[in-house]
Amino acid sequence: MVDLFLNRVLVENNWDQDELNTEREITGILENRILLLFFASAECDKCQEFLSPLNDFFKRLKDPSYIEYPKLLALIYISLDQSEEQQERFLKELHKKVLFLAFEDPYRKELQAMFKVRDIPTIVVLRPDGSVLSPNAVPDICHFGSDCFRNWQESAELIERSFMLNEEFENLNLRSASDPLRRLKYKTEDDKKKTRWWKSLGKGKDGNEEEEEKDGMWDTKKKEGDKGTWRRR
Repeated sequence: MVDLFLNRVLVENNWDQDELNTEREITGILENRILLLFFASAECDKCQEFLSPLNDFFKRLKDPSYIEYPKLLALIYISLDQSEEQQERFLKELHKKVLFLAFEDPYRKELQAMFKVRDIPTIVVLRPDGSVLSPNAVPDICHFGSDCFRNWQESAELIERSFMLNEEFENLNLRSASDPLRRLKYKTEDDKKKTRWWKSLGKGKDGNEEEEEKDGMWDTKKKEGDKGTWRRR
């Protein structure tokens, strides 16, 4: 799914309209997330009506004032507006954490054709691997609100890792919020190394015992051979 926007420029819907254009930035904001592509236009009455339930849905899943751990979700506005002024007007009514493509980017039309979007508003829901989870989630968002995400999460087999933080934060001197995950990662790697070390140690020990047994057999044979020679004399 990240590949869909590599070599593209995504813009954040904040005051500065920061651009994300490097592979690292695009990967960081889209990887391992359920992606919502929101096709709409400022001149569409249904799109205007959908803004309120969409913003409520999105802030309940992403806004820190509503949820302790924001969900693994990204929303990109794909403008089908006729002018940049229309797009800017529509963006002012969307949540500030929404991403969008610049009006002059022709990729907007390519995405519309790629996902066969004919009616608006349309929200195409994509799994982290890029496959389509829902061709249009607008009715579900209107009826079920943020509860939709739980169903998408289960269908996409998306694993939330925030549950590990509470346990890992206790009794630890942490340098950053991601420290528990790094420690868990390296702890796992250390366990693997220890296992390999013990196995190799065991092999070495067995190998030494085997060599000792061979040496003992050789000495016995040598002595027997010496005895045989002594008898012949």
